Amino acid sequence: MSLKNKLNRLKPHLSIGGQPEKAHHLPAPVKIDIPFRERWEQENVSPYFMDADYCLVREVKFPLSQQHGHYCFRDFLTAVDLWNNEPINHPLSAKGHQAGELFFFDTETTGLGGGVGNTIFLLGYASISGDNLILRQHILPHPGAEVPLYQSFLEKVNYKTLVTYNGKSFDWPQVKTRHTLVREHVPKLPAFGHFDLFHAAKRLWKHKLDRLKLAVVEKEVLGVERIDDLPGFLAPMIYFDFIESKQPDGMLGMIKHNEIDILSLITLYTHLTFQLCGIDALQTRAESYEVGRWFASLGEKSEAEKVLSKLTTGSDFTSYQAMFTLAFQYKKEKDWVMAQKLFLGVVDSEDERMMLESCLELAKIHEHRLIDYQLALNYCQKAVLLITQTKKPLKLSGQMTLEQLQIRLKRLERKYGKLLKKVHISPKVAK
Repeated sequence: MSLKNKLNRLKPHLSIGGQPEKAHHLPAPVKIDIPFRERWEQENVSPYFMDADYCLVREVKFPLSQQHGHYCFRDFLTAVDLWNNEPINHPLSAKGHQAGELFFFDTETTGLGGGVGNTIFLLGYASISGDNLILRQHILPHPGAEVPLYQSFLEKVNYKTLVTYNGKSFDWPQVKTRHTLVREHVPKLPAFGHFDLFHAAKRLWKHKLDRLKLAVVEKEVLGVERIDDLPGFLAPMIYFDFIESKQPDGMLGMIKHNEIDILSLITLYTHLTFQLCGIDALQTRAESYEVGRWFASLGEKSEAEKVLSKLTTGSDFTSYQAMFTLAFQYKKEKDWVMAQKLFLGVVDSEDERMMLESCLELAKIHEHRLIDYQLALNYCQKAVLLITQTKKPLKLSGQMTLEQLQIRLKRLERKYGKLLKKVHISPKVAK
């Protein structure tokens, strides 16, 4: 009960000016009838009462030995231990956290848009507690019950880091919007960290997945098979039908859908950790490359080099990608010899974009760092040839245009010509 309501109930017992007021009897608690209550209770769903209203709360326990996809929930404990024991710095690192402090969260709403017109009718989350995974789901029985919904949710919340799938863009902004409407009656939203696994999945598997919906990642990467699952896009229709009929069957199907979403977040976090820490025995070369590239983009030089250098010895496309990414890292470190060596390895990769970029970088390195105008001129000429003869348009790095590339070519021709004059060699003879 909120403080405001408590004070209102105490008003009849207060005296003003020393004159006792006539005692008033508090009204008897309102009896709330829960439609199909026995059916709900069969599914571990109980009512949560607050003042004259209620919401529904489902709680289920899973043993840590239970399998979900390729992993059991106990593997998540291994993932957290990995982060705490390995000197790896990464945005998904759980270093400094215990397993029970990660809070896997997902919602179901009446629409995909933002704003106050979109109602959250299901708040679901799971976390480790002792030897079990505890999953709770808070259900809105009718649109006017958001106060008990958020009260029941927030009084149970105890976490340091939220784990979602696209939750930074959708789920949590929606929670904040709806909470604003009832904030005078419920606890504040706590501060927390946030791991959004959608961005991680996009980095690691966009090369092989056309769509990155959680259900697709589940099937193609995690080994999770949904049987008789209700698709998420039916959520608004199912909820509105439930509001009208009070029949729980459709909502129970939506609750199961939400449960699988949440359990898959645990499996996905575990799998991403094993990929990033390099202990997934089935990790593909393409996945290893994406991991290395991610570390490189974060400025984690040693981790990027450790991952990418293992891939550079082959002659497949992934090897060229690894060489290309690693070359740019050495360039940032001003190791011009290693950068030159790796860019040189990509020049004949048959990937026109990487070939063009490598030729351009080699031209820069030889002109400004290794001071070899002849090689700089050769690679610049090859870059111009690639961009003018390719069948599909190629983009040059940064703001470089073909016109600027041709200006560079003329400058190199002048520099090389002056060099030949100094040593008294005719350009024709030199060629």
